[in-house]
Amino acid sequence: MGPIGGIILAGGQARRMGGGDKCLRLLGGETILSRIIERVKPQISSLILNANGHPERFLDYNLPIVPDVIGEFAGPLAGILTGMEWMRKHHQEIEWLASFPGDAPFIPQDFVRKCLQAKLRGNPEIICARSAGRTHPVCALWKVDLARHLRLAMEKDDIRKIDKWSSRHLVHHEEFSTDPIDPFFNINSEGDLLLAETLHHKDG
Repeated sequence: MGPIGGIILAGGQARRMGGGDKCLRLLGGETILSRIIERVKPQISSLILNANGHPERFLDYNLPIVPDVIGEFAGPLAGILTGMEWMRKHHQEIEWLASFPGDAPFIPQDFVRKCLQAKLRGNPEIICARSAGRTHPVCALWKVDLARHLRLAMEKDDIRKIDKWSSRHLVHHEEFSTDPIDPFFNINSEGDLLLAETLHHKDG
């Protein structure tokens, strides 16, 4: 399928955890971000980190740090647009962008491969993860050439919700197993972080 771009979305404000960067919290003795990078980097050819504010706090991760191209803290859709436009500028050979939330430490290590199987079965423009009957809009593959449509939707129509925009395009939902854990479990609170400490021992 050719080279695949990747973006980790860490541009939020983590209000439910008192602010700061959720992805820099520790889980199993390492940061959540380190865990995500370890899992997703082998799956793609070019990985960037979408983060707003001072980039110095992420320099140790040796990734291009790219702030939102539309406003600040405009939500994950702004991060996805940021990744699409960055790939178009720096890697014109890349046709697909994989997006990963910065608070989901158990992303499947075969996420991209499994999603691309859907591309072989049809002609979707977006391939979105689903588990236990729930969709995970931030965990998805996006055709990079949707960038122009997405920018227009955000600027002209003020669209901020992923589902509202993606419903305009051909979407395939790829199902993932939740055995032994839901791989798209995300950390939004201190309680979630405590639960993640338990879950990471079950994660193979």
